[in-house]
Amino acid sequence: MKLLVTGVEGYIGCLLAPYLQARGHDIVGLDTGYYRDGWLFSDRSLVPGFPRTVNRDIRQVGAEDLQGVDAVVHLAELSNDPLGENVPELTYEINHQASLRLAELAREAGVQRFVYTSSCSVYGVADGGAPMTEESPTNPQTAYARCKTFVERDVGALAADGFSPTFLRNATAYGASPRMRFDIVLNNLCGIAATSGRIAMTSDGTPWRPLVHVLDICEAVACALEAPRDAVHNQVFNVGHDADNYQVREIAQIVAEVFPGCELSFGQAGADNRSYRVSFAKIHEQLPGFRCSWDARRGARQLHEVFSRIQLDAALFDSRPFTRLKQLRYLSQSGQLDERFYWKH
Repeated sequence: MKLLVTGVEGYIGCLLAPYLQARGHDIVGLDTGYYRDGWLFSDRSLVPGFPRTVNRDIRQVGAEDLQGVDAVVHLAELSNDPLGENVPELTYEINHQASLRLAELAREAGVQRFVYTSSCSVYGVADGGAPMTEESPTNPQTAYARCKTFVERDVGALAADGFSPTFLRNATAYGASPRMRFDIVLNNLCGIAATSGRIAMTSDGTPWRPLVHVLDICEAVACALEAPRDAVHNQVFNVGHDADNYQVREIAQIVAEVFPGCELSFGQAGADNRSYRVSFAKIHEQLPGFRCSWDARRGARQLHEVFSRIQLDAALFDSRPFTRLKQLRYLSQSGQLDERFYWKH
């Protein structure tokens, strides 16, 4: 298939594009370039090369960008919950309105499939109950998560004989990517362990988080694109594995064990009340070919190997390109982005 992959220069996108190319697909990437400053390491086994990429804001996509495209994989949004709360009106404009417009343009252009990367954060607060399934009520706690539910609702309403959307609710991602993110939980804890030798949790670590490796997300996208239409048409899938529901304290303990000599301590109950366990039965039963190849311990070992190889230090770990909020604040404060996050020059 000819695929348009948005957000191709991001944490997931820079791995997804070559992953799909290796499966025989023709990729055109699209990215506005907010995070182009960040390149943590090179590994040709993960990123053997980049596809042709259109440098464009998702809000400025035109019908011409979708001509001849068989499927769209949509990643490009403002990501990370703290970022969404910092500028919620822009989160709605980019994540909800621009995503819906992209889907409308795709349908008008005759694009057959539209794979949208949603998030398990739509479940919000569900502590103490049964694991959340795709049929469970959503309870989003942030602008970022609310926009995910809006896109699922509004793009789902566009489903038709010639237009099949699929919604992948990813668990919290982790794992090595050249366009690294250190503002997500396992990656962050591994970075702290590698650079300081001590994880001092400010919370008690009791909230639940499901995790999924970034390469398993790539596998889910590929399987959704290649599955028979009836298996994925207007369907929602939680992406992950049942065994990979962890309390945050368990994640910290795994990291402390993988990074030799790392000390670990916990604090009091935190203000972030998001806590949810998720059932991943549906994707393993109904999406042909999908399986998870990673777990948190293997992912932590991968990061330990990468960090040792590149000699990760505190300055690099704390630098702005690898934390979404820091990078966008820098681009705004340095006059490169205007108040609506468009490039000025």
